[in-house]
Amino acid sequence: MKFLEYTPLDSINLFLDHLNLGESTIKGNLEAFSCKHTGTDRKLSLSLEHEILDYLGQSSDSDPSSPVEYLSSRSSRRTLIYLVLTLSHMYPDYDFSSAVRAHLFFREEEWETFKQIYDTYLFEAAREWAIAHGGSSLLESMTKAIDELVKLNECEIYSYNPDFDGDPFLEKGAIWSFNFFFYNRKLKRVVSFRCCCISNLATEGFLADEMFNEEEEEDLFIDMDM
Repeated sequence: MKFLEYTPLDSINLFLDHLNLGESTIKGNLEAFSCKHTGTDRKLSLSLEHEILDYLGQSSDSDPSSPVEYLSSRSSRRTLIYLVLTLSHMYPDYDFSSAVRAHLFFREEEWETFKQIYDTYLFEAAREWAIAHGGSSLLESMTKAIDELVKLNECEIYSYNPDFDGDPFLEKGAIWSFNFFFYNRKLKRVVSFRCCCISNLATEGFLADEMFNEEEEEDLFIDMDM
């Protein structure tokens, strides 16, 4: 996957980077990728494809929760692999080597679903954006930028909803998080939007605990020296 620099995303990312809302802080980021494999992408892509084919060879579609039917389509496998590769670029320190497991957490969405998520979780951010940008709409700015990159009316939209332990974006004090992907099959481009909200009170508590623990360790070393 090749990262695509696109200036209209910069102002949105700058705004959503550590947006302090008083009791909480929002961290959001929009990134664009071309589905062109780099050297490491090719290796991981082949590994994911072999894993899926091995799984298909050993599985039965009798289980209603089984992804066999979806993964039997070469086009669907390619889409899943692109999404997993995008995740691996977004979170380079996290292991996304299991495509079958990742499949369990991807869900195809409608644009209206994304707007509902936006309205539910980013209404305060939208208000701050309007104040800072002369009443303009954050959603309209995001929509315009995403559309210019991947043509929304031609996109497939996916959300990534891992279990709590498997969410690479969750931090200490996280209140919520979400990941959306806008994939244009013809253009072979993906735009990702990840966003989370951190409790400032919880973060301050964690920092206080860490400082207290460090002071205790220092006192221990002083006692040992005596």
